[in-house]
Amino acid sequence: MRRADGRGLLKGVAFASPFLVGFAVFIAYPILASLRYSFTDFNLFQDPEGVGLDNYTRMLGDERLWQSLGNTLYITALGVPLTIVIALAGAHVLNLPVRGQPLFRALVYLPTIVPVVVGGYLWRWLLNAQYGFVNWGLGLAGLPAPLWLESPDWSRPAIVLMSLWTVGGTMVIYLAALKDVPGELYEAAAIDGAGMWRRFRHVTWPMLSPITLFQVIVTFIGFLQIFAQPYLLTQERLNTSSGGPGDTMLTYSMYLFQNAFVFLKMGYASAMAWVLFLVTLVITALLLLSSRRWVHYGSR
Repeated sequence: MRRADGRGLLKGVAFASPFLVGFAVFIAYPILASLRYSFTDFNLFQDPEGVGLDNYTRMLGDERLWQSLGNTLYITALGVPLTIVIALAGAHVLNLPVRGQPLFRALVYLPTIVPVVVGGYLWRWLLNAQYGFVNWGLGLAGLPAPLWLESPDWSRPAIVLMSLWTVGGTMVIYLAALKDVPGELYEAAAIDGAGMWRRFRHVTWPMLSPITLFQVIVTFIGFLQIFAQPYLLTQERLNTSSGGPGDTMLTYSMYLFQNAFVFLKMGYASAMAWVLFLVTLVITALLLLSSRRWVHYGSR
Protein backbone atom coordinates (compact mmCIF):
# COMPACT_ATOMS: atom_id res chain seq x y z
CA MET A 1 0.00 0.00 0.00
CA ARG A 2 2.85 2.37 0.82
CA ARG A 3 4.49 1.67 -2.54
CA ALA A 4 1.18 2.24 -4.34
CA ASP A 5 0.65 5.50 -2.46
CA GLY A 6 4.19 6.60 -3.33
CA ARG A 7 3.67 5.86 -7.01
CA GLY A 8 0.37 7.73 -6.94
CA LEU A 9 2.07 10.72 -5.32
CA LEU A 10 4.83 10.72 -7.93
CA LYS A 11 2.27 10.56 -10.73
CA GLY A 12 0.33 13.44 -9.21
CA VAL A 13 3.48 15.54 -8.87
CA ALA A 14 4.42 14.70 -12.47
CA PHE A 15 1.06 15.87 -13.77
CA ALA A 16 1.26 19.03 -11.65
CA SER A 17 4.91 19.72 -12.49
CA PRO A 18 4.22 22.20 -15.35
CA PHE A 19 2.27 24.39 -12.95
CA LEU A 20 4.74 23.90 -10.09
CA VAL A 21 7.72 24.81 -12.26
CA GLY A 22 5.93 27.78 -13.77
CA PHE A 23 4.83 28.99 -10.34
CA ALA A 24 8.35 28.67 -8.91
CA VAL A 25 10.07 30.40 -11.86
CA PHE A 26 7.57 33.11 -12.79
CA ILE A 27 5.82 33.87 -9.48
CA ALA A 28 7.64 32.64 -6.35
CA TYR A 29 11.16 33.63 -7.44
CA PRO A 30 10.20 37.16 -8.62
CA ILE A 31 8.34 37.75 -5.35
CA LEU A 32 11.32 36.72 -3.25
CA ALA A 33 13.72 38.62 -5.52
CA SER A 34 11.67 41.82 -5.21
CA LEU A 35 11.79 41.49 -1.42
CA ARG A 36 15.58 41.27 -1.59
CA TYR A 37 15.86 44.16 -4.05
CA SER A 38 13.68 46.36 -1.81
CA PHE A 39 16.65 46.59 0.57
CA THR A 40 19.13 47.48 -2.19
CA ASP A 41 20.07 50.20 -4.65
CA PHE A 42 19.54 48.47 -8.01
CA ASN A 43 19.29 49.99 -11.49
CA LEU A 44 19.09 46.80 -13.61
CA PHE A 45 22.57 47.33 -15.11
CA GLN A 46 24.80 47.17 -12.03
CA ASP A 47 24.98 44.74 -9.16
CA PRO A 48 22.56 45.63 -6.35
CA GLU A 49 24.09 47.33 -3.31
CA GLY A 50 22.54 46.88 0.09
CA VAL A 51 21.06 50.05 1.62
CA GLY A 52 19.06 48.59 4.49
CA LEU A 53 15.78 50.38 5.11
CA ASP A 54 16.71 53.50 3.11
CA ASN A 55 14.18 52.77 0.35
CA TYR A 56 11.37 52.55 2.89
CA THR A 57 12.39 55.65 4.84
CA ARG A 58 12.70 57.65 1.58
CA MET A 59 9.00 57.09 0.96
CA LEU A 60 8.12 59.23 3.96
CA GLY A 61 9.55 62.32 2.26
CA ASP A 62 8.54 61.53 -1.32
CA GLU A 63 5.81 64.04 -2.19
CA ARG A 64 4.94 62.40 -5.53
CA LEU A 65 4.48 59.06 -3.79
CA TRP A 66 2.03 60.57 -1.31
CA GLN A 67 0.20 62.33 -4.11
CA SER A 68 -0.03 59.11 -6.11
CA LEU A 69 -1.32 57.31 -3.02
CA GLY A 70 -3.90 60.03 -2.45
CA ASN A 71 -5.04 59.83 -6.09
CA THR A 72 -5.34 56.05 -5.81
CA LEU A 73 -7.37 56.22 -2.60
CA TYR A 74 -9.64 58.90 -4.15
CA ILE A 75 -10.28 56.73 -7.22
CA THR A 76 -10.82 53.67 -5.03
CA ALA A 77 -13.22 55.44 -2.66
CA LEU A 78 -15.25 56.69 -5.62
CA GLY A 79 -15.00 53.64 -7.86
CA VAL A 80 -15.75 50.78 -5.47
CA PRO A 81 -19.20 51.97 -4.27
CA LEU A 82 -20.22 53.00 -7.79
CA THR A 83 -19.16 49.62 -9.17
CA ILE A 84 -21.15 47.70 -6.55
CA VAL A 85 -24.28 49.87 -6.84
CA ILE A 86 -24.33 49.91 -10.65
CA ALA A 87 -23.62 46.18 -10.88
CA LEU A 88 -26.33 45.30 -8.36
CA ALA A 89 -28.90 47.57 -9.99
CA GLY A 90 -27.98 46.35 -13.46
CA ALA A 91 -28.26 42.71 -12.38
CA HIS A 92 -31.84 43.33 -11.25
CA VAL A 93 -32.66 44.94 -14.60
CA LEU A 94 -31.09 42.07 -16.54
CA ASN A 95 -33.09 39.62 -14.42
CA LEU A 96 -36.41 41.04 -15.65
CA PRO A 97 -38.33 38.71 -18.00
CA VAL A 98 -38.27 40.90 -21.10
CA ARG A 99 -37.95 40.10 -24.77
CA GLY A 100 -34.34 39.98 -26.00
CA GLN A 101 -32.96 39.32 -22.52
CA PRO A 102 -29.97 37.19 -23.72
CA LEU A 103 -28.94 39.94 -26.14
CA PHE A 104 -29.00 42.60 -23.43
CA ARG A 105 -26.90 40.42 -21.15
CA ALA A 106 -24.36 39.82 -23.89
CA LEU A 107 -24.12 43.54 -24.70
CA VAL A 108 -23.52 44.41 -21.04
CA TYR A 109 -20.76 41.83 -20.73
CA LEU A 110 -19.15 42.66 -24.09
CA PRO A 111 -16.88 45.53 -22.86
CA THR A 112 -15.14 43.17 -20.41
CA ILE A 113 -13.65 41.16 -23.28
CA VAL A 114 -12.37 44.22 -25.15
CA PRO A 115 -8.57 44.52 -24.69
CA VAL A 116 -7.72 47.20 -22.16
CA VAL A 117 -5.44 49.04 -24.61
CA VAL A 118 -8.23 49.24 -27.19
CA GLY A 119 -10.63 50.45 -24.52
CA GLY A 120 -8.11 53.03 -23.32
CA TYR A 121 -7.66 54.65 -26.72
CA LEU A 122 -11.42 54.47 -27.30
CA TRP A 123 -12.06 56.40 -24.08
CA ARG A 124 -9.39 58.95 -24.95
CA TRP A 125 -11.49 59.70 -28.00
CA LEU A 126 -14.81 59.63 -26.13
CA LEU A 127 -13.54 61.99 -23.43
CA ASN A 128 -11.91 64.45 -25.80
CA ALA A 129 -13.09 67.94 -24.87
CA GLN A 130 -13.43 69.12 -28.49
CA TYR A 131 -15.01 66.22 -30.37
CA GLY A 132 -15.68 63.47 -27.80
CA PHE A 133 -19.08 61.78 -27.73
CA VAL A 134 -19.38 62.15 -23.94
CA ASN A 135 -19.35 65.96 -24.07
CA TRP A 136 -21.52 65.86 -27.19
CA GLY A 137 -24.17 63.93 -25.25
CA LEU A 138 -23.88 66.27 -22.27
CA GLY A 139 -24.35 69.22 -24.62
CA LEU A 140 -27.54 67.70 -26.02
CA ALA A 141 -28.84 67.39 -22.47
CA GLY A 142 -27.99 71.02 -21.73
CA LEU A 143 -25.25 70.09 -19.23
CA PRO A 144 -21.77 71.64 -19.03
CA ALA A 145 -18.99 69.86 -20.90
CA PRO A 146 -15.99 69.25 -18.60
CA LEU A 147 -12.37 69.15 -19.73
CA TRP A 148 -12.05 65.52 -18.69
CA LEU A 149 -8.38 64.95 -19.47
CA GLU A 150 -7.14 68.54 -19.06
CA SER A 151 -8.81 69.63 -15.81
CA PRO A 152 -7.44 68.59 -12.39
CA ASP A 153 -11.00 68.53 -11.07
CA TRP A 154 -12.26 66.04 -13.68
CA SER A 155 -9.21 63.90 -14.45
CA ARG A 156 -9.74 61.40 -11.63
CA PRO A 157 -13.50 61.04 -12.28
CA ALA A 158 -12.52 60.33 -15.91
CA ILE A 159 -10.50 57.32 -14.73
CA VAL A 160 -13.43 56.08 -12.67
CA LEU A 161 -15.79 56.56 -15.62
CA MET A 162 -13.53 54.52 -17.87
CA SER A 163 -13.24 51.79 -15.21
CA LEU A 164 -17.03 51.53 -14.87
CA TRP A 165 -17.22 50.62 -18.55
CA THR A 166 -16.27 47.05 -17.62
CA VAL A 167 -18.77 46.70 -14.77
CA GLY A 168 -20.54 44.01 -16.80
CA GLY A 169 -18.38 41.25 -15.31
CA THR A 170 -19.44 42.17 -11.79
CA MET A 171 -23.02 42.51 -12.99
CA VAL A 172 -23.06 38.99 -14.40
CA ILE A 173 -21.81 37.54 -11.11
CA TYR A 174 -24.62 39.33 -9.27
CA LEU A 175 -27.07 38.07 -11.87
CA ALA A 176 -25.99 34.48 -11.22
CA ALA A 177 -26.37 35.06 -7.47
CA LEU A 178 -29.89 36.43 -7.96
CA LYS A 179 -30.85 33.18 -9.67
CA ASP A 180 -29.93 31.29 -6.49
CA VAL A 181 -32.23 33.30 -4.21
CA PRO A 182 -35.16 30.97 -3.35
CA GLY A 183 -38.43 32.20 -4.77
CA GLU A 184 -40.23 30.94 -1.65
CA LEU A 185 -38.63 33.72 0.38
CA TYR A 186 -40.10 36.37 -1.92
CA GLU A 187 -43.51 34.69 -1.78
CA ALA A 188 -43.43 34.59 2.02
CA ALA A 189 -42.37 38.25 2.18
CA ALA A 190 -45.18 39.23 -0.22
CA ILE A 191 -47.72 37.37 1.92
CA ASP A 192 -46.48 39.31 4.93
CA GLY A 193 -47.15 42.53 3.02
CA ALA A 194 -43.53 43.46 2.29
CA GLY A 195 -43.08 45.94 -0.53
CA MET A 196 -40.30 46.03 -3.11
CA TRP A 197 -37.82 47.87 -0.86
CA ARG A 198 -38.46 45.63 2.16
CA ARG A 199 -38.11 42.51 0.01
CA PHE A 200 -34.75 43.78 -1.19
CA ARG A 201 -33.62 44.75 2.30
CA HIS A 202 -34.71 41.60 4.14
CA VAL A 203 -34.45 38.94 1.42
CA THR A 204 -32.27 39.94 -1.52
CA TRP A 205 -29.51 41.80 0.31
CA PRO A 206 -28.87 39.16 3.01
CA MET A 207 -28.77 36.41 0.37
CA LEU A 208 -26.35 38.43 -1.78
CA SER A 209 -24.12 39.60 1.08
CA PRO A 210 -21.49 36.81 0.66
CA ILE A 211 -21.20 37.65 -3.04
CA THR A 212 -21.02 41.35 -2.16
CA LEU A 213 -18.11 40.66 0.20
CA PHE A 214 -16.26 38.90 -2.60
CA GLN A 215 -17.06 41.68 -5.05
CA VAL A 216 -15.95 44.44 -2.66
CA ILE A 217 -12.61 42.74 -1.94
CA VAL A 218 -11.85 42.05 -5.59
CA THR A 219 -12.91 45.54 -6.66
CA PHE A 220 -10.86 47.16 -3.89
CA ILE A 221 -7.76 45.26 -4.95
CA GLY A 222 -8.36 46.13 -8.59
CA PHE A 223 -8.66 49.87 -7.91
CA LEU A 224 -5.68 49.92 -5.54
CA GLN A 225 -3.57 48.40 -8.32
CA ILE A 226 -5.09 50.44 -11.16
CA PHE A 227 -2.52 51.18 -13.84
CA ALA A 228 -3.63 50.65 -17.42
CA GLN A 229 -6.52 53.13 -17.46
CA PRO A 230 -4.63 56.21 -16.18
CA TYR A 231 -1.51 55.23 -18.10
CA LEU A 232 -3.38 55.10 -21.41
CA LEU A 233 -5.41 58.24 -20.74
CA THR A 234 -2.25 60.25 -19.98
CA GLN A 235 0.00 58.70 -22.63
CA GLU A 236 1.72 61.47 -24.58
CA ARG A 237 3.74 59.38 -26.99
CA LEU A 238 4.77 55.76 -27.41
CA ASN A 239 5.86 54.15 -24.13
CA THR A 240 5.73 57.43 -22.20
CA SER A 241 3.05 58.72 -19.87
CA SER A 242 2.73 61.74 -17.61
CA GLY A 243 0.66 62.06 -14.47
CA GLY A 244 -2.02 64.15 -16.11
CA PRO A 245 -2.86 67.76 -15.13
CA GLY A 246 -1.08 68.53 -11.88
CA ASP A 247 -0.23 64.81 -11.49
CA THR A 248 -3.86 64.20 -10.53
CA MET A 249 -3.95 61.04 -12.67
CA LEU A 250 -0.72 59.65 -11.26
CA THR A 251 -1.70 56.47 -9.42
CA TYR A 252 0.49 54.45 -7.10
CA SER A 253 1.09 51.71 -9.67
CA MET A 254 1.98 54.29 -12.33
CA TYR A 255 4.56 55.90 -10.04
CA LEU A 256 5.92 52.45 -9.21
CA PHE A 257 6.24 51.73 -12.93
CA GLN A 258 8.02 55.04 -13.53
CA ASN A 259 10.54 54.38 -10.77
CA ALA A 260 11.26 50.89 -12.05
CA PHE A 261 11.42 51.34 -15.82
CA VAL A 262 11.79 55.10 -16.44
CA PHE A 263 14.03 56.24 -13.56
CA LEU A 264 15.59 52.73 -13.22
CA LYS A 265 15.19 52.74 -9.43
CA MET A 266 14.32 49.07 -9.18
CA GLY A 267 15.13 48.82 -5.47
CA TYR A 268 12.86 51.74 -4.63
CA ALA A 269 10.10 50.35 -6.88
CA SER A 270 10.37 46.96 -5.16
CA ALA A 271 9.94 48.63 -1.78
CA MET A 272 6.88 50.46 -3.12
CA ALA A 273 5.45 47.16 -4.34
CA TRP A 274 5.77 45.60 -0.90
CA VAL A 275 4.14 48.60 0.75
CA LEU A 276 1.24 48.27 -1.68
CA PHE A 277 1.01 44.57 -0.83
CA LEU A 278 0.86 45.34 2.90
CA VAL A 279 -1.79 48.04 2.39
CA THR A 280 -3.87 45.62 0.31
CA LEU A 281 -3.44 42.91 2.92
CA VAL A 282 -4.56 45.21 5.76
CA ILE A 283 -7.62 46.47 3.87
CA THR A 284 -8.62 42.92 2.93
CA ALA A 285 -8.26 41.79 6.54
CA LEU A 286 -10.41 44.70 7.76
CA LEU A 287 -13.11 43.87 5.21
CA LEU A 288 -13.10 40.22 6.31
CA LEU A 289 -13.36 41.24 9.96
CA SER A 290 -16.22 43.63 9.24
CA SER A 291 -18.07 40.90 7.33
CA ARG A 292 -19.12 39.32 10.63
CA ARG A 293 -21.54 42.20 11.11
CA TRP A 294 -23.22 42.34 7.71
CA VAL A 295 -22.61 39.10 5.78
CA HIS A 296 -25.33 36.47 6.11
CA TYR A 297 -24.64 32.81 5.37
CA GLY A 298 -27.45 30.35 4.88
CA SER A 299 -26.04 27.93 7.43
CA ARG A 300 -26.13 30.59 10.21
